[in-house]
Amino acid sequence: MQQKWQRWNMASRKWLWILVVLGVISALPVVYDRLQTEKSSKTVEFVFDYRDLVEVASYRSNPQDYISEQLDRLKEAGVQSMAIYENTLEDFRKARRLMIWGAADIANLTDTVIPENENFTYVLFTSAENNSALAPIIREAFAGQNIATENWSFRGQQGLIIQTPMEDATLKPLQPDPLTLEMLHDKGFNIVPRLLDSLPYNQEAVTKLLDLYAELGVKRILFEGESVKGFNDNEDLNSIEAFADLLNERGIGIAAIENIKAQQKGFSKLAYLLDYNVTRLYSLSEGDSNLSPEVISDRFALATKDRNIRMLYLNTIPLRNTSKAQITDSLDNLITSLTGPEGAVAKIEDNGFTLGQATAFDVADSSFQRYFKLGAVVGAVSMVALLVSYFIPWLTLAAWALGLVGSAGLIVLKPTLFEQALALAVAISAPTVAMVMAVRKINEQGPPLGAAARKYTAMSPRRRLAHSLVLYVKTALISLSAVPFVIALLNNVTYALVLNQFRGVSLLHLAPIALTGIYVLLYRGEFAFNKTGKLLRTPVTLAMVAAAVVVAAVGWYYLKRTGNSGSVSALEMSFRTFLENTVHVRPRNKEFLLAHPLFILGAFMAYKYRNAAFILIIAVIGQLSMVDTFAHIHSPIVISLIRGLLGLGLGLVIGLIAVGVWQIAEGCWKRWSPLLKK
Repeated sequence: MQQKWQRWNMASRKWLWILVVLGVISALPVVYDRLQTEKSSKTVEFVFDYRDLVEVASYRSNPQDYISEQLDRLKEAGVQSMAIYENTLEDFRKARRLMIWGAADIANLTDTVIPENENFTYVLFTSAENNSALAPIIREAFAGQNIATENWSFRGQQGLIIQTPMEDATLKPLQPDPLTLEMLHDKGFNIVPRLLDSLPYNQEAVTKLLDLYAELGVKRILFEGESVKGFNDNEDLNSIEAFADLLNERGIGIAAIENIKAQQKGFSKLAYLLDYNVTRLYSLSEGDSNLSPEVISDRFALATKDRNIRMLYLNTIPLRNTSKAQITDSLDNLITSLTGPEGAVAKIEDNGFTLGQATAFDVADSSFQRYFKLGAVVGAVSMVALLVSYFIPWLTLAAWALGLVGSAGLIVLKPTLFEQALALAVAISAPTVAMVMAVRKINEQGPPLGAAARKYTAMSPRRRLAHSLVLYVKTALISLSAVPFVIALLNNVTYALVLNQFRGVSLLHLAPIALTGIYVLLYRGEFAFNKTGKLLRTPVTLAMVAAAVVVAAVGWYYLKRTGNSGSVSALEMSFRTFLENTVHVRPRNKEFLLAHPLFILGAFMAYKYRNAAFILIIAVIGQLSMVDTFAHIHSPIVISLIRGLLGLGLGLVIGLIAVGVWQIAEGCWKRWSPLLKK
């Protein structure tokens, strides 16, 4: 019975490969749907922070003239939208709409004694127009906080007394300045409001505010702070749902800010309630606004092309320039980065995008997609079972059956965990299986172990190179077979918007290396358990400890470079920019400069020198990296495919050069080593 079970497990490999192929075919329609989704949003919107503009204008001799002039320049440069915040009294003060005093200040101003039991805020409007526009907004806002206001005048100017300390009054959120909204609208700018989750949530006030924005043609809003509008009151008032209803009624969506420390609280729930009427936004910080125009331009172009960003947010900040003895800002630098043949606008348009109000993806979801996904699940489980078959053959069928049963259970109980876990498992399995099969092929055709090695005649260099190149292509195809599975399993708009993410990046970058190393070390020649016993009985030497420390250091650096948070040097950033500008899609350095050439060289050498197969342990990095590229679901499929193919092509060229160098070095050694022995 045991022998039968073993035969069944070994015979099952052929059927598992058939299921993998069928699974890949099943996943292709889902891949097509993803491509259609990515093509549905091709409009890019530049948004400028109007509050920053008011801030820098406050340091100019003629603030209003400066604001008007810069708005015209920004409009001409390609900025279509202005971000407007819910204002505060301090914002109105910086905009020269009003002046503010506390109780002590007003006593000094009016030459009176400060009241002993009265600590109010005094507001004086700078014109009758400002009074008529802002006074009702201020009264209504403070009445909603149960804070009384009363009319007040000073030297012929109208004002208000707000019966709360100035420190408190300046914190209260107010509706945006209607005069500013009207001015921006007249200049042709779209409005992108930034809303604060202020307490308490007031549905009536929010309705009035959104009605105003809808009249101005607002299509998308941003949130300021740690949470979305209505989050803090949601438990008591169900306010997120109420807010979502208001947005849906007016056709207004939201924007997800890239690379913030933590996703804004309630954002995922609100996005779901809005049927994912969401676009991704890249914000250029105040500090980065002083980078060179070339760097800023490249960042914007890459964000739209490589990461499906559709809103680009610009900030500026006043700076004290001691060399010029004046206050400066980065507006000129930003405008330069947008304009001209090498500017961001030209690059973005050259990449096939147009400027306008950003739109959300129109998600393509064919009626049969769930059935195609089911086929992809079976294929992915089969690939994982194949991995098991090369290490523990007698568990192959059990692993396949357990994988199917476990998948069925997780789909029902925790579908998100299921799709992420299986995507990670197949992403690890395919490149590992590919490398194991490459090692097995070299074992079959390369030098044998023991006495048989003395009778072995090595292939000619030309034949070894031909075998190595064929193996290079086959291994890449097997590794890339994981890609349709990963795309199908994670084909959800939440991954494209980075509301969900592919998990286990570090494990993906380590597991195939470790498994390939185990296979090369233990599964070539004699039985693995025999080798394991010998290894455990081997004395530990100082050289082994030193080697372990080196391997650990290299592994730490490798993991540090992994994922979106990986750090790179200035030199490498320059090299990346050069590649991007030269070939327009940057291949991964570790693929074409290291792993792919090592695969070709390692296979070429291993067909003659058995121990050269250890080089393939490092070469697996290229295989897993290709799969990892497609695990960045927020990147377009076409860009990821071009990146992988470029890596393979450039790696092939460098690999051929490496083989040529090795052949020359080997020939020189054979010729000169006898002379050295003399």
